Amino acid sequence: MQNFDVVVIGGGPGGYVAAIRCAQLGLRTACIDPWINKQDEPALGGTCLNTGCIPSKALLDSSEHYHRVQHRLGVHGISVKECALDLGVMIKRKDDIVRGLTSGVAALFLKNKVTWIKGQARLLSNSQIEVTPQHAKHSAQQTVEAKHIIIATGSVPTPLSTLPVDQKYIVDSTGALDFTEIPKHLVVIGGGVIGLELGSVWRRLGSQVTVLIRGGQMLGKCDESIAAEAQRLLAQQGMDLKFNASPLSVSIKNKTAHLVYRDAQGEQTLKADKILVATGRTPNTAGLGAREVGVQLDDKGFIVVDAAWRTSLPNVYAIGDVIGGAMLAHKASEEGVAVAERIAGQAGHVNYATIPWVIYTWPEIAWVGETTQSLREKGIEFKIGSYPFKANGRARAMDEGNGMVKILADAHTDRVLGIHILGPYASEMIAEAVVAMEFVASSEDLARTIHAHPTLSEAMHEAALAVDKRAIHF
Repeated sequence: MQNFDVVVIGGGPGGYVAAIRCAQLGLRTACIDPWINKQDEPALGGTCLNTGCIPSKALLDSSEHYHRVQHRLGVHGISVKECALDLGVMIKRKDDIVRGLTSGVAALFLKNKVTWIKGQARLLSNSQIEVTPQHAKHSAQQTVEAKHIIIATGSVPTPLSTLPVDQKYIVDSTGALDFTEIPKHLVVIGGGVIGLELGSVWRRLGSQVTVLIRGGQMLGKCDESIAAEAQRLLAQQGMDLKFNASPLSVSIKNKTAHLVYRDAQGEQTLKADKILVATGRTPNTAGLGAREVGVQLDDKGFIVVDAAWRTSLPNVYAIGDVIGGAMLAHKASEEGVAVAERIAGQAGHVNYATIPWVIYTWPEIAWVGETTQSLREKGIEFKIGSYPFKANGRARAMDEGNGMVKILADAHTDRVLGIHILGPYASEMIAEAVVAMEFVASSEDLARTIHAHPTLSEAMHEAALAVDKRAIHF
């Protein structure tokens, strides 16, 4: 039996980061992961690297290039007479990027002397784990022992009983990354991050895209004014957004999915080549044996942890999607680092108030901290400073004038409470906002910070000035 100081269950962005940090701290570390990629190879990186963050961003980037060539280069004086799409090459590029990054994680394990155990983990106790191989090439079933265990098994797409996924006509987020041809009509169930991002990919490539949204607005976690403007821009791009719409049933006739749904007008029917079910994600504890050995789960299946990420079982920790909260790769990674440091006797910490969110539609959406509606609910008095990209020189030069930067600051102390961006490369701009909030900055601090000209980040500067109604360029 192999013995380790720490065994991490799960090789995603929470698990592999935790394993590497444990090894850096001098702990004998192993990581158990069952993932087999589409090339029938073991692969680290979990959902994020294999079927989530990375492949979706690769397709978003490729589809945006295609869309620009077709529709947006004329204003620059560039005319393209023939624009052909080779979907196979696009998908292969995505797969090559994924394989490169997952093999990079394996190389990091070698560098840091982390033992990679390939197989499905099942808890036997708070110190023993049974590993069952998931591939014929792997070794036989074995048991490993650890002084500490970190559960980082992530999440899986939430199924809908009315729309069973077959990955042919009805797909989840994994299936929507590997279409062999452009769907003429794609129906997306769910108006959240995954649905809007993947809907954007196929809309840019030529699909008619209809999005069914259960409630009265999309992106409920987003600031209300940013969400409203994003909704307007996505509709302008050709997405058909249907609100207060719930799927009822589906049938396949003549290689077409016939979807019945209900909205304010009653029952409706849509015909689609593909239906993407993107209704959220569920904690991945299947086969883990957590409950059987005494790990407490809540009524939604998430593992219950305390403020130090300890489960109800001694010396067993849990991080990432499997404990709920923000289901974000960078949140899981930071929790992994924090737990590793606590096991090593250090003071690991995660500031949940400064975790950034990003949605990679175009324009991109990014935010950190409180929203307008959350501040109202808490009864906190605040000031707003906003600045549109249409007044920003660099954005205008890029032909990217849609969107804005919005800063929320305490009405009495001027402390920055939240920053929201809808605009080009918001995913990159949000880092300044995170740093500002991490250092408890005021809007005046941002207003007094010199930003290079011409840059998109000047919109942040102007929004900070606008908090006290002294923006220069708008």
